[in-house]
Amino acid sequence: MWSNHINYDVWMRTHQLVLHWIENQLSEGQLSVGGRLPAERTLAEQLKVSRTSVREAIRILEALGVVRAGVGSGPEAGTVVISDPTAALGSTLRLHVATQHLPVADIVETRVLLESWAAAHVRPDAPELATAATLLDEMDAVGHSSGDGAAPIDDFLALDVRFHLALADAAGNTVVSAMMGSLREAIQGYAGRLTANLPDWDATASRLRAEHHGILAAIQNNDGGRAAALVAAHIEGYYREAGVKRPPEA
Repeated sequence: MWSNHINYDVWMRTHQLVLHWIENQLSEGQLSVGGRLPAERTLAEQLKVSRTSVREAIRILEALGVVRAGVGSGPEAGTVVISDPTAALGSTLRLHVATQHLPVADIVETRVLLESWAAAHVRPDAPELATAATLLDEMDAVGHSSGDGAAPIDDFLALDVRFHLALADAAGNTVVSAMMGSLREAIQGYAGRLTANLPDWDATASRLRAEHHGILAAIQNNDGGRAAALVAAHIEGYYREAGVKRPPEA
């Protein structure tokens, strides 16, 4: 049976009552990933709110990557609890970057902190490193596809994103992985636009590929300190070359 023992604030908006109830169920283990919420009508009657309020709460949870709502009947119907924090964090960060409230330089600095930590903590036998190595091979192939070393920018940046995420995943910290995924998604488009500021994209792409190989080699040699330093220099070097300045020291 679903319990309803929350002492709700009378001033709370009705869809927030639903959100509060679901959060409480998750915290207490009454709901977990893969579980299903009660039917819309059941939940509305139980919490004494309108079905419109339930639907509003479900839409918010979908946007946050907490649930997936299915329609109709059958095994895919109903609202299922999932866990996809990267999508929600990425969307939020992209919007705040667009408002220019979160300076891109600050986000880059945060990325340096996260990726340096990840590089320093990756185990040389982490399975994700095989993925990273394959991505480097693909990046090298993209760079040489035209015969003169030129790398199509969009293809290169897409592989670059996947390489850095593979290293973050290899560190084994799910929070860092989620934050890295959202940060990379938030600035990927901006990084692409910055290529217009680069004096020679082909030379930059060649340098970045070499730096990627150096980072991976340091990790495989179990030299986390060197890997962390190389990652920081790699990230900061690209954005510095593209005209993004670090915030002034306090």
